[in-house]
Amino acid sequence: MYLELKSKIESNKARIGIIGLGYVGLPLAVEFAKAGFDVTGFEIDNAKVKSINMGKSYISDVATAALSPLVKDKRLKASADFSRLKGMDAIITCVPTPLRKSKDPDVSYIISATSSIFQSLKKGQLIILESTTYPGTTRELVQPMLEQGGLKCGVDYFLAFSPERVDPGNSRYGIHNTAKVVGGVTHKCGTLAEMLYARITNKVVRVSSTEAAEMVKLLENTFRAVNIALVNEVALMCDRLNLDVWEIIDAAASKPFGYIPFYPGPGIGGHCIPLDPHYLSWKLKTLNFYSRFIELAGEMNSRMPEHLVRKVVDALNDAGKTIRNAAILVIGVAYKKDVSDLRESPALDVMNLLWKRHAKLAYYDPYVKSVHIDGASFKSVGDLNAVGSYDAVVIVTDHSNIDYGHIVKNAKMVIDSRNATRGIKSKNVVKL
Repeated sequence: MYLELKSKIESNKARIGIIGLGYVGLPLAVEFAKAGFDVTGFEIDNAKVKSINMGKSYISDVATAALSPLVKDKRLKASADFSRLKGMDAIITCVPTPLRKSKDPDVSYIISATSSIFQSLKKGQLIILESTTYPGTTRELVQPMLEQGGLKCGVDYFLAFSPERVDPGNSRYGIHNTAKVVGGVTHKCGTLAEMLYARITNKVVRVSSTEAAEMVKLLENTFRAVNIALVNEVALMCDRLNLDVWEIIDAAASKPFGYIPFYPGPGIGGHCIPLDPHYLSWKLKTLNFYSRFIELAGEMNSRMPEHLVRKVVDALNDAGKTIRNAAILVIGVAYKKDVSDLRESPALDVMNLLWKRHAKLAYYDPYVKSVHIDGASFKSVGDLNAVGSYDAVVIVTDHSNIDYGHIVKNAKMVIDSRNATRGIKSKNVVKL
């Protein structure tokens, strides 16, 4: 079985199933289809299934022009029928892994996907988990579920973990030129996973186990979370010292060794940095180990929306206005520039805080048509021509296609949390 599957992978004849067709799964499906594999994406959202089978993309990182030919050539299809997993040679799970309100891991999506795989599991299949999770998930949770029917890992079927490294909106680094980390439950499991990913990426980094591969992802995002928290705290320090934190960071970044620049902001968002470190923290608590850096970083980063709102309130007070009934335009509600992704976006927290202070809210984001805040619905204003009619403009996300010079020139007051107005001199701009 091992040699047969190995031969199928080497000859691009392996049929690949991908569970979850979101920001991780769809780009992965496209890359495998482009490499010549027969790919089926499995998704519970019928609207997404229909869209893909029509050759239309709903993910900004996947152009319809790239997806459509693959669908037309029948190299990529989508299905809501999970019984078709039985016909796959390799199955990759790319489902969400959110946190509960208690910041405990919610692995219900992984459990659901694994249950579907088990119902169709057959000898000779390679199963790979890509969903970010705590060390031990693959071996302690997924493997026992798959072996309920008597099949043995490394003999009858093969199981591995490979952390996703998708960065939405990143035009420089994608799947093909970002190294893929893989770890197998057994040596043969890891080898097959390594071979499969080598068909679509320039470099595969093999680690000793699934636990090691799971830990790699958590280290990457904990590193970012902690360093962002540090620079956010430095921003608060500079605010007290009446210093420009952006000037300090730029000067420090001139050092060619021993320093990596991170930048402050209104908080952290997305599907990784706000969540992943807490998976590691939760796992360690079960081992009676308390991760102080992770907890402190989470606390620091969660303070930034409130800090930004205080800057807005103070700026309005200095202008003789109050936050109540002040007309405020928030620019950018996606969690990062040039994407439509709202997951964990700090802009939603900022808007919610302003809304609770009875501000008259509006927002502009060319990528997000509508948002819901505390039961209220908002639609993006059509353009920025009326920017001067607001008491304050708050820049939360710095999309690259926005003319910030126009905003500064015409707005009464600008509170800039992203240094989007860098190089534009004006007395009406307040920095984070």
